[in-house]
Amino acid sequence: MPRAILDMMDRRPIWAMPEWVPTRIRDALPEGWELVVVDEETDGSGDGAARVSPTVLEAVADAEIYFGYGIPAELLERGPKLKWVHSGAAGVGGSLTPAMLSSPVVFTNSAGVHAPPMAETVIAMLLYFGRGLDFAVDAQRRAEWTTEPYYVADAPLGELSDATIGIVGFGGIGREVARRVASLGARVIAAKRSPAQPGEANLEPVAGGGVLGSRIEIVWGASGLDAVYRESDAVIVAAPDTPETRGMIDAEALRRMKRGAVLVNVARGRLVDETALIEALREGAIRGAGLDVFSREPLPDDSPLWSMSNVVMTPHVSAVTRGFWGREAGLILRNLERFLTGVPVEGWENVVDKEAGY
Repeated sequence: MPRAILDMMDRRPIWAMPEWVPTRIRDALPEGWELVVVDEETDGSGDGAARVSPTVLEAVADAEIYFGYGIPAELLERGPKLKWVHSGAAGVGGSLTPAMLSSPVVFTNSAGVHAPPMAETVIAMLLYFGRGLDFAVDAQRRAEWTTEPYYVADAPLGELSDATIGIVGFGGIGREVARRVASLGARVIAAKRSPAQPGEANLEPVAGGGVLGSRIEIVWGASGLDAVYRESDAVIVAAPDTPETRGMIDAEALRRMKRGAVLVNVARGRLVDETALIEALREGAIRGAGLDVFSREPLPDDSPLWSMSNVVMTPHVSAVTRGFWGREAGLILRNLERFLTGVPVEGWENVVDKEAGY
């Protein structure tokens, strides 16, 4: 009997899998298929728990499909019949083991599923600095009513409709950020690794006519990335964590940014040289930083970032939302239909390029 394994009982209440999810998946499977729902708690944070219990290892032995959070090597080794594995996490670095790289199994992830709440976190951080909420929080801590930072001639207050927002990485997260800030009137420069495809920036219609793409410019290569750094009022890091991207926001990149620029990182901490960032923030080389991810997590108690007034931080929670399961189940069910009807992998959503690392 063909078998699928659903191992997504996240331990965190807001991520808890609703009862309707296994029901929908079971209803989508043809007669004769078995859906094994693992009721043991797992952890979908980061790249996923990448853990397997004896229950999972036993169940996967005869399975063709596995849905979980992260794909550990042991699971692939114990599941020789696996044809498709899916991770509810966006990051895939922890799953790209030698076993995965050598396996013919199709690997999909959930990158776009997490994009809407992450994009809204980005906007919150942009507005935090753009509307001077960092001044307000600092004054509130001192119980001081002061308007001076807002009224000086060089007060760094503006409007998104007048801003240029640079995005490093134009995948699911970058696209969602672009949609939202462009709809508020911002100019967007988005840097991606390869040249843009025709019509790629035309993301969706907007009220009043026109398309968001009319305010989105896609650039690529070293010159494109340089344009993002030099022209942007805020730089959003939304690229995947790969050997090529680690440490890309270094001292030189920070030097190329505008003195009043804001850096926002919702991707992975290893993409930013934290030492260089702290130095730039101390020197006032950039306006501020909005950080959801860090090179070490939890952030060490002695990190200078904790006490910097020009930093706003969240503890790697930008993807948290009650809207997760609606999108996640939809993604799983669409790809499940493709799997069952023999649609070539090229027509699937969120297929991970194992060699590229995303």
